[in-house]
Amino acid sequence: MANINFRRQPNAIVTAISTALIGGLLAACGADSTPPGAKAPAATVPVVVAEVVRKNMPISVEGIGNVEAITSVAVKSRIDSQIVKLGFHDGADVTRGQMLFELDARPVMAQMKQAEAKLASDNAHYAHARDQDTRYQDLLQKNFISPDAYNQIKANLGSARATVDADKAALENARLQVEYATLRSPINGRAGRILVQQGNIVKANDTVALATINQISPIFVSFAVPERYLAQIHAVMKTGKSAVDIIASGNDGGEIRTRGELSFVDNSVDVATGTIRLRASVANKDAALWPGQFVHTLMSLGQQEDVVVVPADAVQIGPRGNYVFVVDAANKATLRAVEVERSTGRETVISKGLRGGEKAVIDGQSRLAPGATVEIRQVDKQADKGT
Repeated sequence: MANINFRRQPNAIVTAISTALIGGLLAACGADSTPPGAKAPAATVPVVVAEVVRKNMPISVEGIGNVEAITSVAVKSRIDSQIVKLGFHDGADVTRGQMLFELDARPVMAQMKQAEAKLASDNAHYAHARDQDTRYQDLLQKNFISPDAYNQIKANLGSARATVDADKAALENARLQVEYATLRSPINGRAGRILVQQGNIVKANDTVALATINQISPIFVSFAVPERYLAQIHAVMKTGKSAVDIIASGNDGGEIRTRGELSFVDNSVDVATGTIRLRASVANKDAALWPGQFVHTLMSLGQQEDVVVVPADAVQIGPRGNYVFVVDAANKATLRAVEVERSTGRETVISKGLRGGEKAVIDGQSRLAPGATVEIRQVDKQADKGT
C-alpha cells in the first residue's frame, strides 16, 4: 500500500497547483470585468473651433487671368548690314534710347558723303542760276533781251532750285540710313534672348527679329468673369473704385499679392463661354508679375453688410448638403445644416443655419458624431467683426 500511495502523490500535487492557478485567473478576470448593462465612458474628441461672426463682407468675383506686356517690341534692322557690336545681354533690363545693336555703318556713311557732295555741286549751280536771273532781269527791263530769252533763264533757275531741294532730301535720307545703323531701344523694358549674334549679316525688315523687348512696369492682367456680373462692373467703374487683386504663386507654395485698377471692359460678351473680358493695369514696380504668367484675380464689386461669416474650413459637404459642427456651452457637438451664400477667400457667408457668437469646428470634424463631447484645443476669436 505504501508503494501505491507513493506513485499517486505527484498527480495530486499537480492537480492542486492547477486548481490554484485557474482560481487566480478567474479572480483576476472578475476584478476587471464590466458589470452587465453598464456603458463604457465616451472619449472626448479634440477639435479646433472658431467663432461665428457677423460683419460686413466685400462682394467680389474671382477669375483666372493672364499677364500681358503693355508693349512688346520686336527689334529689326532697317538696313542691310553686319552686326559689329552688342549693347546688352540676354534678359537684360534696357532703357529707352539705349544702344542695342551697332551695325557696320561704312556703306551708308559713304552714301551720305556722296549726297553731301552732290548737294554742294548743285548749290553752286543754283547760285550761278540766281546770278544769271538777276542780270537778265536788268537786261529785260532795259529791253536788251527778249522776254523769251529771260523765260529760259528763269526756267534754269527753277530747275536748279528743284535739284537742290532733291539733293537735300537725298542727304536727309542718307543721314537716316546712318542713324539706322545704330538700333536703340524704343521703350523701357526687359530684353529676351538675343536671336542674331554679333558678326551676322542682317537684312532690312527681315522676318526674324534680332530680339524682343517687353515692357514690365506697368503691366496688364487680362481675365474673364461671368456675364451676370456685367451690370455690377459698370456700376463700380462709375464710382472710380474698381480695384482688382492679383494673386500669383510664390516660393514654397506661398502667394504673391498685388493690386491693380480695372482699365478695360470688352465691348461684347463671348457667346461661347458666356464671359466678359476685362483688363487691369498693375504698376508692377517690383516685377512680381511676368508676361505670360497665369494668376488668380479677385475683383471687388461692393460690400454686403452684417452677414454671418465662418472660416471656409468649417463648412463640410454631406449626403444632404452643407453642414457645420457647432459646439455648445456643455462642449457637446451638434451637426447643423447650413446654406452657403458665397465664399470669399478663406471665409464663407452663411445665409441660413448659424448665428453670430456660436463656435464652429474648423478642424477635427472627421472624428466627430452628433452629441460627442469635445475638447477645445484652440479658440480662434476673429477680431474683425465689421463695422
